[in-house]
Amino acid sequence: MSEQSWRNWARNQAMAPVRVEHPGSVDELAGVVKQAAADGLRVKAIGSGHSFTAIGLTDGVLVQLDRMARLLSVDRATSQVTVEAGMVLHDLNALLAAQGLGLTNMGDIDVQTVSGALSTGTHGTGRDSGALATQVVALELVLADGSVVACSRTERPELFAAARVGLGALGILATVTLQAEPAFLLRADERPMPLDEVLRDLDVHVADNEHFEFYWFPHTDVALTKRNNRVDGPAEPLPRVKAWVDDELLSNGLFALTCRLGAAVPAVVPAVNRVCTKALSARTYTDRAPQVFTSPRRVRFREMEYAVPRESLVEVLQQLRSLPERTGQRISFPVEVRVAPADDVALSTASGRDSAYVAVHQYAGTPYEQWFASVEPLFDAVGGRPHWGKLHTLGAEQLSQRYPRFGEFTALRAQLDPEGRFANPYLDRVLGPVG
Repeated sequence: MSEQSWRNWARNQAMAPVRVEHPGSVDELAGVVKQAAADGLRVKAIGSGHSFTAIGLTDGVLVQLDRMARLLSVDRATSQVTVEAGMVLHDLNALLAAQGLGLTNMGDIDVQTVSGALSTGTHGTGRDSGALATQVVALELVLADGSVVACSRTERPELFAAARVGLGALGILATVTLQAEPAFLLRADERPMPLDEVLRDLDVHVADNEHFEFYWFPHTDVALTKRNNRVDGPAEPLPRVKAWVDDELLSNGLFALTCRLGAAVPAVVPAVNRVCTKALSARTYTDRAPQVFTSPRRVRFREMEYAVPRESLVEVLQQLRSLPERTGQRISFPVEVRVAPADDVALSTASGRDSAYVAVHQYAGTPYEQWFASVEPLFDAVGGRPHWGKLHTLGAEQLSQRYPRFGEFTALRAQLDPEGRFANPYLDRVLGPVG
């Protein structure tokens, strides 16, 4: 595949831009945008391709930020760090660790770029700590006219409120300043539990743990719960062999085999899921936060995730748990459930309300459309907000009713990019055409 023929990680999105640029500095990035405008071409930056939607596609100039992945500064007095936006989260974690620092919260994979993770609203799970965007204290963007602007809570605060989850619609992120903190350890407690018990005591689980999430296995009544809490130490990581067996052999290798089997013979999926849940066992360990927050994900899949009001979560899950049997579908992938507090970012999925995230998946070798179409009305009924980088069918008309600050964002977009230099069909669908 040539550089001009690009596909995402899930292999469900592709593009063939006119050209691909690899700027190595903010000035070079600004020059790329100016040249695209002179050529009458649209321009988009792409990260590591872990979005399932077409949010990063372009028919014009594709910007790869792989040469803009440097650590620019560390302020030891404030624990604030400034990095170029093309840095991969895994590399960011390593650089922070070398400085004795770490992120307060993060999602469960670390292969995205800082730019891509912010632009799509990437999040983890947290009682008190929100998405990656809530850890941003300043941004530097290249706008559609090639100008470079900075923003923070005190400098262009209206842009800062929007650009922390900007969907790539306002400009191209060039540098990001993050509020880190001294590195810390997390104690992980992972155990299977009856789903009824998890739902009955859900508020208690969330309140009692800094980070709580669970995975429910369709066609069963079992959930794998995960609790992560800070401890002083000592570190007690999983033995290397056990970590490899659990996270590589079982969670990736064996799971891939069961997914392929389910794709070939759907009738066996319920039995396979029941066998898998019986094999689950409890484990606890203490390790550096990035090692606990993240896990390797090597089995390709397609995903839909919605943020629903926290108070609606149990109602949604009670309906979701019976859906495979009611619709006659066989679902091999677990359903993931996480939480986040309300934040003040205009298009964050947790903007203005305490939220719970429900993610459904299908193995990449299995048609996903029927399952996602069955689930989406459950989210829609409670005013759910779809993850910007994950599959959904909503458009600007519905989304404008879900986000109190939607009009604020689109007005700013029209002001900053009146010609739609950063537009594409996905953004026109979810935000409306520019102007």
